[in-house]
Amino acid sequence: MSSQPHSGPAGHSYVADDPETALKFAIQHMRGDRVQLVEGVIDQVPPTWDHEDVADRVREQIRPALRVLGCIAGSGNLDLPGSNNWYVPDLTVVPRELAKGARALLPDQTLLVVEVTSESNGDTDRIVERRRYAEYGAPLYLLVDRQERSCTLYAEPGELGYQVVDGPHPFGTPLRLPEPFGLDLDTTEF
Repeated sequence: MSSQPHSGPAGHSYVADDPETALKFAIQHMRGDRVQLVEGVIDQVPPTWDHEDVADRVREQIRPALRVLGCIAGSGNLDLPGSNNWYVPDLTVVPRELAKGARALLPDQTLLVVEVTSESNGDTDRIVERRRYAEYGAPLYLLVDRQERSCTLYAEPGELGYQVVDGPHPFGTPLRLPEPFGLDLDTTEF
């Protein structure tokens, strides 16, 4: 294989003999719905309005903390270097200064990652992504499990996964988001 850079659409280049870079380049240049890469598998994630409603309810509740922390919340790209993973979480809180001009951030640059399950990807959110977010240092991972009708907050990432698990709590039970948020999420309408 050639190790010379090749030009892609709009003049972007990548090294053809680097499969991780080539695959992540392709994911970033697909048109249509949100697309992520999970363990080397291209995963289209077209969220439903019900799905988006849950993410928006979390965003609304944490908005006052975002201003104080100088952060933004969105569904931007997260790269997991050295793996065939490129995630597009349902909601991620990141420092505003890191987000400016960034194509992708790393999980350890986030303050909170939120995944809302769908029937098609529930196990991915519950098992695979949770494990990878811990491995790559996302400090807080909130799983809103619409099929199980529960919320679980994972904290203190380590080599063997998250060390602290708060939940699962049935919808309707307030869920404490620790510092730097320091607030209780109302899960009644999830």
